[in-house]
Amino acid sequence: MSHRKLISLALAGLTVAGVAYAQDPAIKLDVNKELHERLPEEVKAAGKMISVNNGSFPPYEIVTGTEMTGASADLTDALGQLLGIEIEHATVGGLPALLAGVNSGRYQFAFGPVGDYKDREAANDFVDWVQEYVVFATLKGNPKGITSLDTACGQRISVMAGGSAERVIKVQSEKCVADGKDPVEVQSYTDQPASILAVRSKRADAFFSSQAPLTYFVSQSNGQLELAGVGEKNGFEDIYQGAVVPKGSPLGPLLMDAIKVLMDNGTYATIMKKWGLENNMIKQPGINLGGQLPK
Repeated sequence: MSHRKLISLALAGLTVAGVAYAQDPAIKLDVNKELHERLPEEVKAAGKMISVNNGSFPPYEIVTGTEMTGASADLTDALGQLLGIEIEHATVGGLPALLAGVNSGRYQFAFGPVGDYKDREAANDFVDWVQEYVVFATLKGNPKGITSLDTACGQRISVMAGGSAERVIKVQSEKCVADGKDPVEVQSYTDQPASILAVRSKRADAFFSSQAPLTYFVSQSNGQLELAGVGEKNGFEDIYQGAVVPKGSPLGPLLMDAIKVLMDNGTYATIMKKWGLENNMIKQPGINLGGQLPK
């Protein structure tokens, strides 16, 4: 299927591999023949790969009905042009389902970005292309005064189910109890919109998650929300996020080299800045750059 045909399907609101996506017409790249030749034979024969996502993760993946936009959609469009194949998108519910889908071979990869941590590297390789920070989104005025993990004790905190923030906040809850404080009431949701809705509807006091999507949600909240805990470690060291492939897959080094081309030719910076992600850019992609999560 040609890029033009795929654009027509997306604009018509039809579904391609679960989610149609609106391509950015400004992205026009020639095929890199050396990279194309490194694709697995079955991918070259099919002329496509499927990237699985976890639903809306703004501003990277914004799924509206059957259409996906966002920085990751633009970047996978650019990758597809560079590799000379179609990159289709499918959505599953939750990070565990995403990882299982990649490892089973149902999907070739997840472009993400997904948090890269050493425990996850046991089963997957990560092609890291952004750096991230983990903060809180609260109601305007931060009525519960949540500015760090220590101030989360006794509060209702929403998180993404199966994500690294969920693990960190549960560790913090145990620390709260050990220090004689009330535990954190951890509310786990399958996607970002449900997590942020819990705060807006006052069922949760804060959403603990990646700074990039929280910045987006705050900007879209008509003044209802604000960020808190910015600049704090919040239980994490350096955080890298990226694409996910099966452990040892040759697709990992190929994706890294393709992303490097997008960085070198300016496409990466243009797309990241378009979506307000300039503070999350890194200079070079890398494989398995992630560190340890707190125990």
